[in-house]
Amino acid sequence: MEPDMSPKGRDILKSMVGSVEPARPEAPSAQPAHRPSGAVKAMNLSLGRLGEEAAAAKALRESLASGDKVLEIDPATVEMSFIRDRIPVDQDPEFERLKQSIRESGQQVPILVRPDPVKAGHYQAAYGHRRLRAAAEIGVAVKAVVRKLTDEELILAQGQENGPRVDLSFIERALFARRMDEHGFSRDMIAKALATDKPETSRLLQVAQTIDPEIILAVGPAPKVGRPRWLAFSEKFRETGGSKKAQAAIRAGGFEALETNGRFDAVWKALEEKSAPQRAEQTLRTQAGAPLASVSRSGKTFRITVKSAAFSEFLAQRLAGLAAEFEEENEAVRPVVS
Repeated sequence: MEPDMSPKGRDILKSMVGSVEPARPEAPSAQPAHRPSGAVKAMNLSLGRLGEEAAAAKALRESLASGDKVLEIDPATVEMSFIRDRIPVDQDPEFERLKQSIRESGQQVPILVRPDPVKAGHYQAAYGHRRLRAAAEIGVAVKAVVRKLTDEELILAQGQENGPRVDLSFIERALFARRMDEHGFSRDMIAKALATDKPETSRLLQVAQTIDPEIILAVGPAPKVGRPRWLAFSEKFRETGGSKKAQAAIRAGGFEALETNGRFDAVWKALEEKSAPQRAEQTLRTQAGAPLASVSRSGKTFRITVKSAAFSEFLAQRLAGLAAEFEEENEAVRPVVS
């Protein structure tokens, strides 16, 4: 997430980078396992903010030491990264807080961009997409560091910026991995950009390549849903009728009003519902079109409803012979005909 600035954080950053003042994060980088209250909660939040402010200060200090200059750029000339990592949501309180912080105190931490490889005078963002969007909506220039980056360097910078500070949700990481794979990046490169190992990269791709992107985008980032439930979700989705159930769930009335974690639960519930047994039916007819019998199959059940007395007698006389043929073909035990 894009940081803003606390008074205590400003003191720390001033001592580390001089006049450059990065900001405190919009929100803690991870969901706590439980909800502490009172002084304990306040202390945890303070420590988290100070830790992230120190990380932001370190990044800025390294940037300044390498000779990077911070420029003010028209947001209209900056394209999003060619591979998106975030899943947009309808309502984002943290983004609104970021906009308010920039209105009141200005943008404290610059974004990273590269010159657009095709459009002269334009740029592509490596990271800082939320700050870029906020500046565009407010109507102010965006502060940016401009570097010449290859596609691989841009993706690495994008992944490394998000990894330690923001923690994309599992499904956002999975979709990011799929998009990198579709752009031709190797598994090693994907693992490096996501700061993960090959087995975890395979799990991310397994989920994102099984579930339709339309379903993933409709559900949203679902930050409370981790790897085990998404893996189970993909297995359910793979079952016969899974895609149709999911499609019906996202089109159901009231789905869009749910927040992202609730949307996951709604689709999961739909996937768990048992489908009614599918009955395959056909009608046997004479060459002249007269009906002889109707045949239906459902699971292990095979039913023949005969509509002709003569055909009924015909079948009865040949059942023993059919059983013998079955035994020959399948090397089964000859059934007893009584």
